[in-house]
This record gives sequence, C-alpha cells and structure tokens, in this order.
Amino acid sequence: MKSYRILLFLAGLGLLVSCDKETDPEFADYLVATPLTMSVAEFESSVDILPPQPLETSGKIYAYGDLIFVNEPYKGVHLIDNRNPEAPVKSGFITIPGNIDIAVRDNYLFADSLSDLVVLDISNPDNIRPVARLKGVLQDNIPWPFEADIVEYDAWSDQGEILIGWELHTKRLRVSEAESRFPGGIDIMEAAADANQATGQGGSLARFKIVGEFLYAVDSHTINVFDISDLEVPVALDDVFAGFDIETIFNRGDKLFLGSMRGMYIYDISVPASPEFVSEFQHGTACDPVVVDGDYAFVTLRGGNGCGATESGLFIVDISEITTPELIASYPLDGPYGLGVQGELLFVCDGASGLRVFDKTDVKQLVEVAVFEDVHPFDVIPLQDHLLMIGQGQLTQYRYMDSGLELLSTLALGN
Repeated sequence: MKSYRILLFLAGLGLLVSCDKETDPEFADYLVATPLTMSVAEFESSVDILPPQPLETSGKIYAYGDLIFVNEPYKGVHLIDNRNPEAPVKSGFITIPGNIDIAVRDNYLFADSLSDLVVLDISNPDNIRPVARLKGVLQDNIPWPFEADIVEYDAWSDQGEILIGWELHTKRLRVSEAESRFPGGIDIMEAAADANQATGQGGSLARFKIVGEFLYAVDSHTINVFDISDLEVPVALDDVFAGFDIETIFNRGDKLFLGSMRGMYIYDISVPASPEFVSEFQHGTACDPVVVDGDYAFVTLRGGNGCGATESGLFIVDISEITTPELIASYPLDGPYGLGVQGELLFVCDGASGLRVFDKTDVKQLVEVAVFEDVHPFDVIPLQDHLLMIGQGQLTQYRYMDSGLELLSTLALGN
C-alpha cells in the first residue's frame, strides 16, 4: 500500500512538472536536429531499388519523360509513373543516403550522395542499376540543418561514421539551457543540351543542372563541373569558386544563374568546362532561388528561418545588359520558395499562403490571376502542357488554362 501511494505521488509530481513546462515562461519549444549516421562500408554499398515507400518529408522534384522523381532529403528518390497525369502512380524508391539533388540525361540519373556522385542506368524503370560512383568529388556537400534552433552535433563521431542527414523534432526546453546550445562557431566542413539529347527538367531549387555534355553541381561556394560525354564514366573537372552561400542553379543559353543568400551570380559557359564570372546582383541576405525568361530574371527572397533577412518578396531583374543586371520591380510576399515561368504565366510558391499565379505580360505591373490557398507549395516545374507542384508530401498537377490553372490530379506520397 505504501509503494502504491509513492507511485501515485510521483505520477502526480510528474504531471505537475509537465503542466509547469507548458505554462512556465522559462520554457519554450525548440526545433532540434539530431544526426543520422551510417558506417562507411554501409554507405558505399547502400544504393538500392525498393518497392514504393511512404514519404515522410518531400524535397525537390525532377521530371524526365513519363517519370517524376521526388527527393526525400538525405534518404533517396521516390519514382512516380506519370504516363497518365490525371492518375499518377508511385512505382518505386531508390535509396541514396545523403541525397538532395538529381539530374537525368539519356536515361542516366546523376545523384549526390553526400560528397559522392552516383550514376544509375534508368533505361528500364523495372531494372534500375548503379553504374558508377565518384568518391569525394562534391567536397562541400555536407548537409547542415539551418532551419533547426539547436543542433546536437555532439552526438556524432566521425570515427568510422558518416553523417548522412539530420532528424528534426520539437523539444520543450528551459530557455537558458537552449540558448547555451544554439548553433554557432562550429565549422561543419572541418567536422566532416543539344536537341538530340534527352535531358530532364528540375525545379527552381535545383543545385544540379545538365547543359549539353556537362553537369554543373553547386555547393555552398563552388561550381563543380563534370564531363558526362561518356555517361557511364563521368569525369570530374576543375571546380570554380563562385562566392558564398550558393543555393540554386538555373541555365539559359550559355549562361548559368546562381541563386545565393547574398545575391544572384551570372556565369558564362561558352567554354563549358570553365565557367567564367560575368556579373552579379546583390540583395542583402535572404534565401534565393532564381529563374530566367527572356530579358528578365525572377528571384524570390525568403526572410527568416535562418536566411538572414526579415522581409520576403519577388524581385524582377533586367538582364538585357548581362554585365549590369538591374532591379526594375519588386513585390511583397509572405514566405516564398520556388517559382517557375510558362509563357506569360509566373508561378510562385508562397509557402503557407499558397500557390500564386501572375500574368507577367508587363513585368513592372504584375497581375495576380489566381491564388490556390489550400496548398503549401515548395517548388514547381512548368512542363509544356501542365504544371507540376510539390509540397507537404503531395504531388499536384495542373492543366494550363487561359484563366490560370485547372486541377489535373493530386497524389499523396505519404501512403
């Protein structure tokens, strides 16, 4: 009986402590990142083809022929059979630890696996096979959870282990304790197309871009260049220093447009193996994807969440004089991510505020023609006849209409 009373007392005490944490101003909720690790041997032999898997976190999107690829950050790529856009079907999953980006040319898929470049033959979707791995060619491709408030990097030892990603979860902590654990001071780098070529299309948040017989892969401050004229034997060429905080890459003609947290950098690839700096457009500090159409570059800037700036918006830059890009218009947004252009339509993923569709006939006076508020989009790919959109574990496809967009299908990827 005495033991029973003690148990009741302890249970009640625990409940009181729990309630106190919920209401005590000395406590707050924090997003905590814990490391996901793997042994070196397991990592190098871990690329595998599996049946369809449930998606937990949707990443970037890529389209190639009748296939759609959806990245699950640090884990691999989900395959979707899109022969019928009105009824897409999940068809498989490629495990690629540490993967964030892919690109495809002539049935060969190129993917990052932390600092390695992996090549797979996807000519037969029912029999995908790895054909090459270039080790250590993406030196600054180590992931870092910038969105986290606290990073538990002490839980990772680099002795025989490889950091392949991070698991994010919310913890309620004492504010004084949390502030003592805020990230700062650690250096993670020290801790760890021709017409006869079939090339796929990535979204505006892509870091991989294939142009002709070359693959360009950007990391935080480098353009990594690969000769892929022999698709099964890619060759790493000299990389090119490209500034700091590089996040995205876009190609138009013989120019590369790099989006960074500091601005947009333009590089000339007339000599494909040796990108040369042309000019830049600076905008302070904010997360920054970019797409280009004609004489204009469209840039979304997202403030907050570790991006530096507090304001978010769409910036339109005149690049008709490529050596002197000039801002000509800006529009406020709530929390934008990716964007895309098809004809005179501009699509902007504005986070929790939905997908915004603009008529950009006059870039100085954009007209908002539609807002889809029931979605939380991350990125889009404007195909020739319809739009792909990824966000919150769901693939959505729309048909282009004179009045905007018409829903084609939705596919929940978490099942």
